[in-house]
Amino acid sequence: MEEQQAEQAAPDPARKKIDARKARLRQELELQREQILSTRTANPHRRAALEAALAEVEAKLAELDQE
Repeated sequence: MEEQQAEQAAPDPARKKIDARKARLRQELELQREQILSTRTANPHRRAALEAALAEVEAKLAELDQE
């Protein structure tokens, strides 16, 4: 626990790069999610593909939240 507090108190440059990379990934995933949600289609195969893509993006976002 003390180790975690020490890491949070003094973030090193490598940690900042990781945080920046995560922020960019989160933004990219949120944009993908918005694009998928805004896509309208009557084709059931296309709709199934969009639903699968949405589930994948949301799973990746949830994974980022856990890190």
